[in-house]
Amino acid sequence: MDTWLIILIVLVVLIALLLINGLLNMRNVKALPEDEFKQDMRKVQLVDLREKEKFEHGHILGARNIPMMNLSIKMGSLRKDKPIYLYDQTGRLSIRAAKMLKKKGYTDVYMLKNGISKWTGKIKSKNK
Repeated sequence: MDTWLIILIVLVVLIALLLINGLLNMRNVKALPEDEFKQDMRKVQLVDLREKEKFEHGHILGARNIPMMNLSIKMGSLRKDKPIYLYDQTGRLSIRAAKMLKKKGYTDVYMLKNGISKWTGKIKSKNK
């Protein structure tokens, strides 16, 4: 068999595995579009997973900042009986965070689809 064909087959298999892994990770959290995310924001625990500097630059009103790096330490401050809404810049950290929370017994976990980068709602910043 040609070496290039073997390399191509290996690459296709790796890409398929990555896609499957991504789909399996999504089962841990329901991604909500912005309009659904906004509906219950005042009744939930709204968590911004970005670093402090990004949070201070601009975040969704009512959000508390728990950077992803600190989530395992600070997750005890989150209530298990109240929904948790997660967001970050693009949504990737939210998937990982939801997986961590689910492993620790949190069941009602949601994320902002596409993260704050696509957010059209009000933003609060330290300067405002």
